[in-house]
Amino acid sequence: MKRMFNFFLTGGVIFALQNCFFAKTKTIEPAQVKMAPVSFYSLSLKSLDGKEQWSFEQFKGKKVLIVNTASECGYTSQYEGLQKLYNQYPGKLVIIGCPCNQFGGQEPGDSSKIGAFCKKNYGVTFPISEKLSVRGDKQHPVYAWLTQKSQNGAMDATITWNFNKFLIDEKGNLIGYYPSSVKPEDAELKAAIEK
Repeated sequence: MKRMFNFFLTGGVIFALQNCFFAKTKTIEPAQVKMAPVSFYSLSLKSLDGKEQWSFEQFKGKKVLIVNTASECGYTSQYEGLQKLYNQYPGKLVIIGCPCNQFGGQEPGDSSKIGAFCKKNYGVTFPISEKLSVRGDKQHPVYAWLTQKSQNGAMDATITWNFNKFLIDEKGNLIGYYPSSVKPEDAELKAAIEK
């Protein structure tokens, strides 16, 4: 029994590592962008404390980077890079962190713990949404749009771990997917933001 448990544990770790390190960046060239069947600007999210409902229509004219986050992950230090990116492009880029506990149970806290952790450890000032599901039966509508070509008109994507990043342009078009291994300071991501 112990040997079987170790096999599954090792297999699970290998699977997670393969998905983290071998998932590929996907970018959409401007000529390939098509009108999305569902408008990005028809979507909304609740704030971390649940008191505000953010309509994505308020983000028209800005690039938006949406990232599924976790406080106890090997990639958690990317909060620092995300905050630097947010500071580097004021008025041009909105970053939205979306806490999620679906990968390794690495976001177990409630909204007050998540908010305090982000502020204390990384000085996060960019918007953090309510804790949500990014895949499965309870997938949030924003993540259904991000991962399904039938909704976004650009690409299908599989969220493989924490800190997967989706970039939307100033017109509400999905233009890029960046897996966990792509850091916020990555030249390819910055180039896409600056276009």
